[in-house]
Amino acid sequence: MKTISKFWLLIAVLVLLSPLGLFLPDYFKAGSAWGEWGTEEMPGLVGYVPAGLARLSAAWNAPVPDYAFRGQEGASLFVLSLEYIFSALLGIAACAGVVFMMAKLFGRKQ
Repeated sequence: MKTISKFWLLIAVLVLLSPLGLFLPDYFKAGSAWGEWGTEEMPGLVGYVPAGLARLSAAWNAPVPDYAFRGQEGASLFVLSLEYIFSALLGIAACAGVVFMMAKLFGRKQ
């Protein structure tokens, strides 16, 4: 099996495992996933909201917040799992597209 095939197989497995981000925090009563805290959760975690986070928190809104489409936040875990997988595929496509374009622009001609 070629290295590139192994790479895409690994990516496919990771995409299919991405819904674990829904189940594990709930199972372990952990609240939000590590590192995905917003300004509303920070005071409870560290006692304050860092100034930079407070200043920049409104500057960017995620295109697919919480990996779910708008209005689907209360959907079943099955639907949310499909949305997690779609978000993973969307992110992979965006990254692959950027890499492809950079290779076309900056790659050597053979």
